[in-house]
Amino acid sequence: MAGRLRPEEISSILKGAITDYEGQVRTEEVGQVLEVGDGIARVHGLANVMYQEMVEFEDARGEKIIGLALNLEEDNVGVIIAGEDRHIQEGSTVRRTGKLASVPVGYGVLGRVINALGAPMDGRGEIETEDTRPVEIVAPGIIRRQPVNTPLQTGIKAIDSMIPIGRGQRELIIGDRQTGKTSLAIDTIINQAEEGVKCIYVAVGQKDSSIAGVVAALEEAGAMDYTTVINASASQSATLQYLAPYAGCAIGEYFMHQGEDALVIYDDLSKHAVAYRQMMLLLRRPPGREAYPGDIFYLHSRLLERAARMSDEYGGGSLTALPVVETKAGDISAYIPTNVISITDGQIFLDVDLFNANQRPAIDVGNSVSRVGSSAQIKAMKKVAGTLKLDLSQYRELASFAQFGSDLDKATQETLARGERLTAILKQGERDPMPVEEQVAVIFGATQGLLRDVEPDDVPDWEAQLRDYLRDSHGEILQTIRETKELSDETADRLRRAIERFNEGFEPSESAVSVSTAPDEEDGS
Repeated sequence: MAGRLRPEEISSILKGAITDYEGQVRTEEVGQVLEVGDGIARVHGLANVMYQEMVEFEDARGEKIIGLALNLEEDNVGVIIAGEDRHIQEGSTVRRTGKLASVPVGYGVLGRVINALGAPMDGRGEIETEDTRPVEIVAPGIIRRQPVNTPLQTGIKAIDSMIPIGRGQRELIIGDRQTGKTSLAIDTIINQAEEGVKCIYVAVGQKDSSIAGVVAALEEAGAMDYTTVINASASQSATLQYLAPYAGCAIGEYFMHQGEDALVIYDDLSKHAVAYRQMMLLLRRPPGREAYPGDIFYLHSRLLERAARMSDEYGGGSLTALPVVETKAGDISAYIPTNVISITDGQIFLDVDLFNANQRPAIDVGNSVSRVGSSAQIKAMKKVAGTLKLDLSQYRELASFAQFGSDLDKATQETLARGERLTAILKQGERDPMPVEEQVAVIFGATQGLLRDVEPDDVPDWEAQLRDYLRDSHGEILQTIRETKELSDETADRLRRAIERFNEGFEPSESAVSVSTAPDEEDGS
């Protein structure tokens, strides 16, 4: 028959079809939920899942929910759920994604409020960025770093003069609630407007209203243009609160590896530790001191070690970390405060008694220290503030004795009067960071005895008028300090004469009031 195919033709057609077949076989590892509750799921069937890999749950509504594999056991995997677990049931399907927990990074996240997984929370649409980074990576080694030698100006006189912070440093802000910890952090962000530092503010376990207040303050000051806010509020799951600091660090590291400078604030690590404790107890890991798991120190050390100043061969960028820790009744020897103090390069201790005495910012100079920042302090500030810490310590010691005696010799009275004025000059209003050259001028006047005839209550008014006077009439002195970062003998003489001329005509305004800083939002202090 003419239309019949011969056997050899059939075999050649089959061979060709098999040879041309390029179908891709897609394998997918799927598991099932054994039990679920309290934000934790035990999953069977994911034999090859990685530690901290993201997995996808399919809930009863058909929606996908992200989880994080943390406990890799012989016959099951302990997964923490980063979302609502009410609709995940026993027998629900779980799929591996093959990706570690990651967050979007780049310039597209600046000005945005996102959650710990990078999802926008500000109602302004999707994040426009293509790059992502794993939230957990190994900190750069010592060979890739260089010493901290460039200042990070906070704009706060008490810090920049006595507890200076360098780029790449880890400086702890510690104190009781309602002592102004968050205020210091926000003022530091606002002061970076002219410094070219990208900022990341990580809010862990705070009220949504407190975080909204922080965002409003940053927007009002124009600081959101170079800032990312990561919102892991108390209303969100412990999983997202646990991931948030690492996500913020990953965003900061992106800018560091671009050769830029970044600042990340973790507010606060006390609540971060509590969230981690909750997760680990639910995963049935054995508890230790204060019911925290044994690796609670590693939790924070691996986070804070990622702050660094990279060497010039690796771009010369930096990531500065300002972790916040809340104490109870000023007890800095508690478990989490002690841990974080031992990891960081110094601490700024805020004292509730000073705060209540209207000394704001309420920095306790005796308990505060910066272990590496002095090498980053500009020479002009080092020159004028060299003895400031010692003078204040002597004043505090004398003041505690002087209240018991009435007959004081002249030298003691002079030391007390000088100390009162130095204490008054370090008061600073909220949302009023000061350029470093103006700080140098003001502290110069205080340490050189040019405040002798000014009453302590009039010192804030004297300072405000002096700053205006120097900007208007002696801008070249401020410019010299700003550009050279030094205070030469000639510049110091010109500055002294300028302040003396100003003192001759100084009159305190009738409406002058003592500068004070309002306490923070209830939970964001």
